[in-house]
Amino acid sequence: QVQLVESGGGLVQAGGSLRLSCAASESTLSINVIDWYRQAPGRQRELVARISSGRATYYAASVRGRFTISKDNAKNTRYLQMNGLKPEDTAVYYCHAPEHDYWGQGTQVTVSS
Repeated sequence: QVQLVESGGGLVQAGGSLRLSCAASESTLSINVIDWYRQAPGRQRELVARISSGRATYYAASVRGRFTISKDNAKNTRYLQMNGLKPEDTAVYYCHAPEHDYWGQGTQVTVSS
C-alpha cells in the first residue's frame, strides 16, 4: 500500500503563504487523482483542491485564486501552494488518493490574525 506523507504546515500570519507537500512512498503511476482536504475543529472534512493525471484541477470556492495544486511526478509528490492565508484556513490538511482511499496523517496549518 502506498503511504502518503504530508509536510509543510505551520503557523503563519494572515496574508502569509505556506506550501504543503504530499510525498508518496513509492511510484504513483497507479494514482491518477490526488485531493487535498482540510478539517477544522468541530467541522466536517472538506475538499480543498484536486489534481488529476491530466493536470486538470479543481478548487473549492473558498480557496480559488489563492491556492494552487501541482505535482512533480519525478518526485512522487503533490503540492498545495497557499497564498493570502486567512484565519479561516486554519485546519489540519490531508492528502488523499480517492481511487485507493489512501490518506496521509495530516499537517496542521494555523493562521493568526
